[in-house]
Amino acid sequence: MTTTMASSCSLVCCREENDSDKAVIVQFSNGSVKNADKLDFTMYKNTDERNPRKKNRRILVAESDRLSYVGSNFGVGSLKCNNLCKYYVGVLNKQTMQMEVHSAQLFNMQPVVPGETTEPAKPQDTTQTYRDKVDSLIEAFGTNKQKRALSSRRLNQVGSDTLHQAVAKAANAVIGQKGLEALQQEVAETESQAELALHLPPCNTDADRPEDVYLFDNLLSPVEYGALEQAGSKMAELTSEELQKMKDDGGCLCVVKLLENMPSAAEARDKTSRGAFYLSLLLKMTRQKGITRKFGQEEGCPRIVQSKLLRTFTVETFNNGRVHNMVSSSMRAKLAAYSLALLLHMGHMSADLTLLHRDLGITEARMIEVAKSMGLTLNKLPRGKADKAEPQDEHRQASLVLPLVKYDQFMERRKRRKMH
Repeated sequence: MTTTMASSCSLVCCREENDSDKAVIVQFSNGSVKNADKLDFTMYKNTDERNPRKKNRRILVAESDRLSYVGSNFGVGSLKCNNLCKYYVGVLNKQTMQMEVHSAQLFNMQPVVPGETTEPAKPQDTTQTYRDKVDSLIEAFGTNKQKRALSSRRLNQVGSDTLHQAVAKAANAVIGQKGLEALQQEVAETESQAELALHLPPCNTDADRPEDVYLFDNLLSPVEYGALEQAGSKMAELTSEELQKMKDDGGCLCVVKLLENMPSAAEARDKTSRGAFYLSLLLKMTRQKGITRKFGQEEGCPRIVQSKLLRTFTVETFNNGRVHNMVSSSMRAKLAAYSLALLLHMGHMSADLTLLHRDLGITEARMIEVAKSMGLTLNKLPRGKADKAEPQDEHRQASLVLPLVKYDQFMERRKRRKMH
């Protein structure tokens, strides 16, 4: 039968389908329907068509003489397979023997039993809390054991209030001694450190080798690394004149330095060229507030790497009916941490913080804060002989040395805006 069908019919390419053209496949949670012709199906769609998260929401209702069924493609009762797979349905025209293939979505139909839905609760008297009402019932109708427990809890509440008063008095004394502004500054620095720690690369503090602390595979997976073969080879083929032009045009100095000092070994050279291309994309992202879906296409960025960048280093915002990918201040700190970890792997576990913070467009203090949160060892190196024209310019260098350094987060305080 399959052979006959394949030899006697042909597939027809359909036009571009809208959401209304999609076929619907339903399954009933409580069994199978014998007489589908007796069911009356109705499809409802969300009225907010400008919202990209709501415009595809659909509710399907099937009504029969005995029972009604409801299914939706969103919410708790929806099928998650719609987000993971694409389904297609072939419709055969028996007269022309041509088959049209349409995209489809699945609905799980659940019965709606009359009487199970509860009416909305009437507004309660808000003068008393739920706990106060329960305590009143215990006082009036409770057992002796419940009344003793209520009395004990109220005594504990009095003790708790006394403790809160003592803590408030002690806090006022500390504020009077240290000053409100100093305390607000400490709180701001603590929150900044906690926020920064959330955006660091995965760290293995028990590693025996510096290379295993921030694994290269966590920065760039093997699949993503393999996809950068063509882009990395183009970076490795850049001539000295082209690299000098990158410098003159204000290009990323970290990337230029890596390409100027390419290792001779084939494997190390390949790793440096691919890493330099990926680093150039990270540095480019920090200079932009909004990232479009065309980011990196001119440079030849593979789609899998582009998806990783959007997923890892941007936040989604909703504006004018569309979803935008934005690079927030916290994402810039995350980009700085990942760029620094990538430079460590390509620079024998050391990196020039001065060049990096200039390429990232952040302050040197912020760059040092990121390096300290990663447990790196910091030192200053004078410029080489080639830069004797600027002897006062000293470059800060970060190195990954085991064991990692634990810095005091209040060691170097810097001025912040007052908290209100």
